Amino acid sequence: MMVRFVRAGLSSPAPARGSSSFWGTGTGTTIGRIAMARPDKAAAVAEIADKFRASNAAVLTEYRGLTVAQLKTLRRALGGNATYAVVKNTLTAIAAKEAGLAGLDDALAGPSAIAFVTGDPVEAAKGLRDFAKANPALVIKGGVLDGRALTAAEVTKLADLESREVLLAKAAGAMKAKLYQAAYAFTANTAQAARVIDALRQKQESEGAAA
Repeated sequence: MMVRFVRAGLSSPAPARGSSSFWGTGTGTTIGRIAMARPDKAAAVAEIADKFRASNAAVLTEYRGLTVAQLKTLRRALGGNATYAVVKNTLTAIAAKEAGLAGLDDALAGPSAIAFVTGDPVEAAKGLRDFAKANPALVIKGGVLDGRALTAAEVTKLADLESREVLLAKAAGAMKAKLYQAAYAFTANTAQAARVIDALRQKQESEGAAA
């Protein structure tokens, strides 16, 4: 399960105070926090907007206080189709507008990091919810699902739903049961028809012998 960190103004989260290094040191993934010129800001806005458009869900969080080890655990919790990156609120607000999203203003307060989800939104929401329970420093602030803004409470409700895999398994099970019932009914009807035909044949043979 891999969480990629995107470029142009999106950086990997810095660890809590007291940690000896930025997240990703030694792996080639560290992106420094530097002042961006106007073209860089435009590129960052464009990339965040593209991430919103390419994702079927996004969850906004506050990450301040998480350690490097906790962030590694969060990477695993998010799943293979999720990216998690620190964003600037002002640029994200502009990017959201460009992507046709509204209702994120309340969530864009304080230090923000976004989990962009291209896989199962329920699985991602479950991962974040469970991680937040074990690590209170991670705070879910809101999100987006299929273009609609979600409150933090709605993200939690999303996490309570059954995942796509579970629903597909249940649907497959129900379909298998129906096919079994249909096959059983067909077999039973066929056997009954065979008994009727056999009885008629025996009756005809008896009548022929009597004649």
